[in-house]
Amino acid sequence: MFVLFSLCNLSLVPAAASKNKVKGSQGQFPLTQNVTVVEGGTAILTCRVDQNDNTSLQWSNPAQQTLYFDDKKALRDNRIELVRASWHELSISVSDVSLSDEGQYTCSLFTMPVKTSKAYLTVLGVPEKPQISGFSSPVMEGDLMQLTCKTSGSKPAADIRWFKNDKEIKDVKYLKEEDANRKTFTVSSTLDFRVDRSDDGVAVICRVDHESLNATPQVAMQVLEIHYTPSVKIIPSTPFPQEGQPLILTCESKGKPLPEPVLWTKDGGELPDPDRMVVSGRELNILFLNKTDNGTYRCEATNTIGQSSAEYVLIVHDVPNTLPPTTIIPSLTTATVTTTVAITTSPTTSATTSNIRDPNALAGQTGPDHALIGGIVAVVVFVTLCSIFLLGRYLARHKGTYLTNEAKGAEDAPDADTAIINAEGSQVNAEEKKEYFI
Repeated sequence: MFVLFSLCNLSLVPAAASKNKVKGSQGQFPLTQNVTVVEGGTAILTCRVDQNDNTSLQWSNPAQQTLYFDDKKALRDNRIELVRASWHELSISVSDVSLSDEGQYTCSLFTMPVKTSKAYLTVLGVPEKPQISGFSSPVMEGDLMQLTCKTSGSKPAADIRWFKNDKEIKDVKYLKEEDANRKTFTVSSTLDFRVDRSDDGVAVICRVDHESLNATPQVAMQVLEIHYTPSVKIIPSTPFPQEGQPLILTCESKGKPLPEPVLWTKDGGELPDPDRMVVSGRELNILFLNKTDNGTYRCEATNTIGQSSAEYVLIVHDVPNTLPPTTIIPSLTTATVTTTVAITTSPTTSATTSNIRDPNALAGQTGPDHALIGGIVAVVVFVTLCSIFLLGRYLARHKGTYLTNEAKGAEDAPDADTAIINAEGSQVNAEEKKEYFI
């Protein structure tokens, strides 16, 4: 009946109008675009016609079931809704999209003949949060570790990358398997490496990249715990230990588990003076050093994995002598000894001069040892002064043993009184006599 009614209506249309409609219909064509949506999201399907003379538009699914005919809903599916319906556009939405919704959708323009346009709906499968397996804690240093990162449900297959210390590891194995639904994939990647003590506390990261994650990758992290033998180092409190000073030797030990306590020995035996050599934790404190402390000190650290030690050879140095301030001794110039003898004719002064100089006191020269030079100069000065003193005593003892010219006039006097008178007379016109003593 509907077909007959439509044909009757078409027959009633004037010839000119029917010709224009057909001519206009030939220039119309629906326009669509492919759509990509993440599983669980909402897809918008839009069909547009630039020129339309009241011709109907229709959307149908991959199974060729009509979803909407103009603004009329044809399929009972609560996820499908009308967005916009006009002579130029028909837009519908599909919410909570599943992988089964993926396929080719058709927009039809009911012209004579009917024109269609295809839009492919791509549904992305979101990969599950990755899991790292194969780790057992703790791991011994030198062991081979094999870690596997796995994720399922990705469509297309996800990409897995490994990082350690924020540095990507390239040498890994990659495996892709199709899931039972034959639409998604399970991806796994295996990382093999031999661990050492530098890996202790390092975070190994498995990162899953996929276009459905909107540039926010999913990650799984595993912090490594590596057990290793101790490493030992002895650090002295001073690089130049001196006699009488204190000394602290620190035994710096690292290991996992942490070695505690440490053992101190000297020359292969126990510490010889426990009262003066005090052990506190990892420190050996020698209160004051002496020459008997010279020797080889050993620090030994042990944990459940193994044992390690370090040695320190102690040499106690003498305290350097503090040189006294340099004293400048002036050069000895001239020592003068003068002896005067009174003569009847005229008093004269006879001077004997002896010049004594320090042979080492040369201008512009400095001796290699100021103390030695000072001692030599002191001895020379002391000997010189003693010589002067002895010479003075000798001259003082022999004073008056000579006969003056004035006394010679009394040699022919008959008695003492006459001699005295002659002697006094002879001195009347004589010049004053002078004597000089040292």
